[in-house]
Amino acid sequence: MTEYPTGIRPFYQMPTEDWRYTKSFDLIFRGLELVTGAQRIHDPEMLVTSIKKHGLSPKEFKDYIDLFKYGMPPHGGWGLGLERFTKQWLGLENVRLATLFPRDVKRVKP
Repeated sequence: MTEYPTGIRPFYQMPTEDWRYTKSFDLIFRGLELVTGAQRIHDPEMLVTSIKKHGLSPKEFKDYIDLFKYGMPPHGGWGLGLERFTKQWLGLENVRLATLFPRDVKRVKP
């Protein structure tokens, strides 16, 4: 799945030219999201605009925004849920069954 609406994605994801969607994707496997990724905003002015559009205060993100003032190349990122992949591949009922040290409300230590 690609191009999610900007209102439901994080402020740092690069919008399309009309700002309605993000340059992002999710990889869905058997109905479960396994991978999420996106191009990230690398321009400080665009970043401030996006922060404001998400109803947040740029003052709260000053240190983050300052990193981009010295130049940042276009970049992206993604994350893969290996436990989710294992759960779906093996047809397990719950992701905790595919996790070495699962955490929940009753277990926070290995």
